[in-house]
Amino acid sequence: MAFRPLTARAPAVLLREAKPLKAIFGHAQRLGHLQRLLESQLQPAAREHCHVASWRDGTLLLIVTDGHWATRLRYQQKRLQRQLQAFEVFESLLRIQFKVQPPTVQQGAVGHTMDLSVNAAETIQATADGITDPKLRAALERLAAHAKPKT
Repeated sequence: MAFRPLTARAPAVLLREAKPLKAIFGHAQRLGHLQRLLESQLQPAAREHCHVASWRDGTLLLIVTDGHWATRLRYQQKRLQRQLQAFEVFESLLRIQFKVQPPTVQQGAVGHTMDLSVNAAETIQATADGITDPKLRAALERLAAHAKPKT
């Protein structure tokens, strides 16, 4: 008996037909809808720092990127709750919980990058040449080696 692979199906078809994927996709769509409603009531600066985690039993759980934003949102909690209750989806909203969870992937550069001009490197190297302490001289030479090459 030879193995016959299943015919490939488009991802959209799989999301509509496969029961586990259909449930996950439906849940993701629901959270996306709740997120859009929440963002419509948040200040523009707070939108990127606050995300809907769950909505069940009258409790809305929001994930906030840091303690600063969690504190700011807690001060606005009653107003936010009133505004969200105006939406049919949130009419049974009893409380809002905030959970601080920093993003797992940091934006920007992961490591520290050093940009050192050739002129600065030459100055540091000249300084290193006049130093008698071997450790300090070696440190300055390592620093001078970080110069950007001329292109």
